[in-house]
Amino acid sequence: MSDREGGVAIYRRLLGYVFPVHWKVFALAVVAMAAVAATATGLAALMKPLMDGSFVERDPDVIRMIPIALIGLFLVRGMAEFATRYGMSWIARKVILQLRGEVFDKLLLLPVGYFDRNASGDLITKASYHVEQVAAATTSAVTSLVKDTLMVIGLVGWMIWLNATLALIILCVAPPLALIVSQVSRRFRTLSRRIQTSMGDVVRVSGEAIEAHREIRIFAGTRFERNRFGRVNEYNRRQHMKSVLTDAISTPVVQMIVAVAFAFIVYMATLPAMLEEITAGTFVSFMAAMMLLAQPIQRLLKVNAELQKGIAAAESLFDFLDQAPEPDHGTRRLTRARGELAFEGVAFAYDQDKGRVLDGIDLTIGAGETVAFVGRSGSGKSTLLKLLPRFYEVDEGTIRLDGIDTRELTLASLREQISLVSQDVTLFNATVAENIAYGRLDRVSEAEIVAAAEAAHAMEFIRSLPQGLESRVGENGVLLSGGQRQRLAIARAVLKDAPILILDEATSALDTESERHIQAALDRLMENRTTLVIAHRLSTIERADRIVVLDHGQVVEVGSHAELIARDGRYAALHRLQFAIGQDEA
Repeated sequence: MSDREGGVAIYRRLLGYVFPVHWKVFALAVVAMAAVAATATGLAALMKPLMDGSFVERDPDVIRMIPIALIGLFLVRGMAEFATRYGMSWIARKVILQLRGEVFDKLLLLPVGYFDRNASGDLITKASYHVEQVAAATTSAVTSLVKDTLMVIGLVGWMIWLNATLALIILCVAPPLALIVSQVSRRFRTLSRRIQTSMGDVVRVSGEAIEAHREIRIFAGTRFERNRFGRVNEYNRRQHMKSVLTDAISTPVVQMIVAVAFAFIVYMATLPAMLEEITAGTFVSFMAAMMLLAQPIQRLLKVNAELQKGIAAAESLFDFLDQAPEPDHGTRRLTRARGELAFEGVAFAYDQDKGRVLDGIDLTIGAGETVAFVGRSGSGKSTLLKLLPRFYEVDEGTIRLDGIDTRELTLASLREQISLVSQDVTLFNATVAENIAYGRLDRVSEAEIVAAAEAAHAMEFIRSLPQGLESRVGENGVLLSGGQRQRLAIARAVLKDAPILILDEATSALDTESERHIQAALDRLMENRTTLVIAHRLSTIERADRIVVLDHGQVVEVGSHAELIARDGRYAALHRLQFAIGQDEA
């Protein structure tokens, strides 16, 4: 498919957001546009009786009619302009509303791997910058195309009616104009793609600077970040200026072609032979139509840039919307699982070229059992537990829950059985209560929220907050301490009451006092649940029913703390190393 055919296909899909749903408002807006175009032709047509009837023939009826006609003409024009602008703006915001909704819905449904491969700045740009450009291409660009095209047709038609010979000169400029517009369109599309990519870079670098503001100051990264932002900002400026340059060059060239045509028409119209054929009113009316024709032609040429930007933005947007959602082919549902887990020959790789992260994992976990996973960084601990809620799909083997292949379960049913408490707690910029009851606020009472907070040893600090449960926690809980954020995460898990609990380094970043509170809350949370624990500090997992040692993506040891110490293998070596480090630190 050629670039032109591709652009037409994209724009046709884009207009699908306007016509099927909002065609009534669009139809009314088109009628209003036609009225605006008609008033332009009417104004030119009014020049003929104004000159012939008022100044040549001195017709009193015409003299009285002209002022009333002028007022009526501009009254109709004003009302039609209002209807056009309001109607198309209403459609534009509806299109933006729908597209942003679709983009956000897609963000919620995409597989985790997609977020690993794409920067958050690029995704945010799609929902903001790209959507606005797309909406402009479907509304303001369409407004200009329809209104100005009708205006050109009306004025040219009137000119042909007045004098076909002179009007044909205008039509002769169409081929060179079409050639210029075609070349400029391709240039605008290319530049628009670059601008959109550079906007994603600007948002990405800005976002990273905001998130890492502490690290930037501590590690004296201000100059580095300033230079990094300067580069992407400058690239964005250059692409914008290339777009401006293209527009700035093409516009006067086109205007010169039109001006030459107009000048030739004036020359032809003032020849003695032509003056004998036309009246003063016809000449003035023709010239008025010609002057009025200049503006819609100029707007039609300028709208091309906006149209190409919208098509380029739509191309990026539709590519995103066409991404396959997270696969969910399961049909079975579980009300509440017992919590029996089995990993059978599980193998997985993030990138096949880089080798497997997990290779041949065989492990059975009983309902209510607490199993800890240890090993060096990169051994596959976190990856193994990410496979359980199907954040990633296994490459080989099977994971079973209560004897059922997890791929047979719907994602919602599977994930309803799992709670997660990790070191990197995610809180939303909402109230304490909304964070604890996240995802189930409409299904729980305040008493249940308080009970979950009590179980997580969180109410003691929540009561000291200015508004208690209704206090806002700030972006990602920035207004709370690490221990407080962790306890809210535990309260969230308590309230969910899932039969399987994943603890991923849940206490590793806490001070001794906070860890004591958190550990007490975790002990209560772990009761009567299948608990999977990842911990670097081996002292926190000594009471686990079993400890699984991983190395290079394989299970190398399994047993209780005492059994593994007695075996004097890999776990015992890790334990001795940590004990020695702890002694040195003490």
